[in-house]
Amino acid sequence: MSSPSPACEQALSFFEQNRKQSLDDLCSLVRIPSVSFDGFAKEEVERSAQKTAELLFSRGFEHVEILQLPGVHPYVYADYLHAPGKPTLLLYAHHDVQPAGEVSAWNTPPFEPVERDGRLYGRGTADDKAGIILHSSALSSYLSAGQSLPVNLKVLIEGEEEAGSTHLSEFIDRHLSRLKSDVMVLTDTGNFDVGLPSITTSLRGLCVVEIEVSSLRQSVHSGSLGGPLPDAGLAMAKILASLTDDSGRIAIPGLYDKVRPLTTAEQESLACLPFTSESFCSQAGVLEGVPLVSACDNPWAMIWRQPSVSVNAVEISSRREARNIINGSAWARVGIRLVPDMDAQETEAALIAHIRKVAPFGVKVAVTSLGAKGPWSTSTEHPAFLAALSALEAGYGQKPTQIGCGGSIGFVGPLSEKLGGIPALLIGVEDPYTNAHSENESVCIADLFSGIRSEIHLFDKLSRL
Repeated sequence: MSSPSPACEQALSFFEQNRKQSLDDLCSLVRIPSVSFDGFAKEEVERSAQKTAELLFSRGFEHVEILQLPGVHPYVYADYLHAPGKPTLLLYAHHDVQPAGEVSAWNTPPFEPVERDGRLYGRGTADDKAGIILHSSALSSYLSAGQSLPVNLKVLIEGEEEAGSTHLSEFIDRHLSRLKSDVMVLTDTGNFDVGLPSITTSLRGLCVVEIEVSSLRQSVHSGSLGGPLPDAGLAMAKILASLTDDSGRIAIPGLYDKVRPLTTAEQESLACLPFTSESFCSQAGVLEGVPLVSACDNPWAMIWRQPSVSVNAVEISSRREARNIINGSAWARVGIRLVPDMDAQETEAALIAHIRKVAPFGVKVAVTSLGAKGPWSTSTEHPAFLAALSALEAGYGQKPTQIGCGGSIGFVGPLSEKLGGIPALLIGVEDPYTNAHSENESVCIADLFSGIRSEIHLFDKLSRL
C-alpha cells in the first residue's frame, strides 16, 4: 500500500480536527423529510435539493446547479475541475429517502437525528445522505487544508432513487457530455459488517408484477353460497404458493437456466467471509426456532448469486374488515431478484406465464408489470479497483472485502456503459444494523468517519493512475 501524498496527509489532518462538521452537515440533511414517493410533499424533496446544493457549494464544489424536468424530483449537479491531465471522477449519491414507515416503531422521531451508542439515528442517515457527506467532506478536507485536489470531480445527487429512478436515463442522456468521466464512485451500498470495509462487485436485478384475481362481481356470504363458488382468496394463495418448492427454490420452469455459476475465486472469497449462521439470523431478525428456508453452507452465496422471489404485499379483504365472506377479488405484488446472467424481460415473461398457467378454478387473472431491470456485475481487474481497495484499507485500518449485494441499483450498468464502460466503484457506509428502508435507520458514526477518510485516500490514489 503506497504512502499518502503530503496533500492527502494534510487533508486527513484537517478532517480529524473537524469531524463534527461532517456530522452536523449530515444532520442538516436528515432533518428534511425528502420522501420521493407519490402522495408525499414534493416541496420537501425540492427543499432537500436546495439544501444539498448549498452544502456542496459551501464545501468547495463549483458550478452547482439544480437539474429539473417537468414534474420530476430535482437532481443536483456540481463539479471541481482543476487538475488537468488527471482522472475525472463522477461521484453519485441520492438525497431522497424512503417513507418513515410505522412512526410508532421508531425510538426517536425519524427526521430528528439523534446520536445513541455510537450511531446516528434518522431516516436517510445512511441511505443515502451519508453518501453526500462522504463526497462533500472529502473535497472540503483538501481545500480547507490549503491543498490542491489531485483529481477532477463531478457529482450527481439524484432526487428520485427511492421511487425507482424513473427519469434517470433521461437525465443522463440530456447531460451526458457534462457527466463524461473516467471512474464512477457510488456511495449507495454498504459494508459486510461494522468496521469491515467492503466494495460491492455485483447487484441483483429486479422484476415486479401486480396480480389481480377476480371470480365474482362482489364478495358474498360464505354460509349462503360457500362451496360451489370459486374463492378468489384461495386462488391467489394457490398461485403464490406455486412460486417456490418446499425448500424455497423458485419453481418457475427455466428460471435457473442462465444463472452464472460461481467461479473458484468467488467461492474462495465467500468462504473467507467472517460470519456464522447464528450471527446471520440475528442480523436478519429471524425469530428463535425458525429455520432458514433452504439448507446451505453460506446464505450470502444465495443472496448475492441466486435468484429469489418475494411476496411484497397481499390484499384479500382486510384484517380490520374481516367477516364471513367469499372474496370475489384478491391482489398481490410479487418481485423476483435476478443474478448474472439472467435477462430481466425473459424472467418477467416466465413469471407472468407461470401465474396464468397455475391459476386455479378458472378465475380471471390480470398481471401488470411494474418494471424489470437486469443484474450487474463487474470485473475487478481495472487498476481503479486496486486503488479503491487500498484506499478503504487506509481509511478503516482494516483489510477490505469484496462482496455482492442482494438489492438492486438499476442504473449502474446502463450509466457505466453510456460513459464508455468506465469502472464503477460501489462503496458506502451502511451495515447489517442500519435498517435501511425500515424503522430506526442509523449509520455507525465511526464508519461514517472512516468512509470519509477512505474517500480522501481514494482521490490521492486514483490521481496516480
